[in-house]
Amino acid sequence: EDEQIVAEIMKRRFFPALLTHKTWEGFHFAGHEIRITETTDFYGGVVWPSALVLCYFLETNSKQYNLVDKNVIEIGAGTGLVSIVASLLGALVTATDVPELLGNLQHNVLQNTKLNCKHQPCVKELSWGIDLEKNFPKSSCHFDYIMAADVVYHHPFLDELLETFDHLCKKDTVILWAMKFRFDKENQFVGRFQALFDLEVISNFPSLNITLYKAMRKGRMK
Repeated sequence: EDEQIVAEIMKRRFFPALLTHKTWEGFHFAGHEIRITETTDFYGGVVWPSALVLCYFLETNSKQYNLVDKNVIEIGAGTGLVSIVASLLGALVTATDVPELLGNLQHNVLQNTKLNCKHQPCVKELSWGIDLEKNFPKSSCHFDYIMAADVVYHHPFLDELLETFDHLCKKDTVILWAMKFRFDKENQFVGRFQALFDLEVISNFPSLNITLYKAMRKGRMK
């Protein structure tokens, strides 16, 4: 079953028939053809399998997780694929990442959502753990969903990542987080995460080493 679903997910990806001066990949989600321009200069400049897993889940579970008119923030949005799919499914999306990725992120979001979405998504800088209250004040920022795909990888900012989850998550916020397991240090992050949040596995793909989690504040999971 795992391999069958993974094969279905990977079928959603296609590549240009002709070589172009820009590197891009195509995807079929939410009834649209999505073209993503990539850059190999940064980890966040390419589409990783965790993003496809999360997009497939959003599309195939759109009744249970109805995104229409919901406030969604994606942290570590990278190329923007998850944010684009959430927007196409009717959400009011804020796609965030570090400054050096914002240009390509903005390009992809605009190219794939303009005139196609109920709510035009916005792109905003978010460096984990930095100026959180200034840029995302708790008094005025309320997100129904926080989305993250492959944000836990070999980097020194896991403390800041956890701080960012904690700051953005209200009592009724749902976190949807797709994670590829690689290194022990990153795997230990799950245990630290569970000190603040209840965590539920909603999909598991051993062939990809990817797990999709749902999380909420302690005591809030139904």
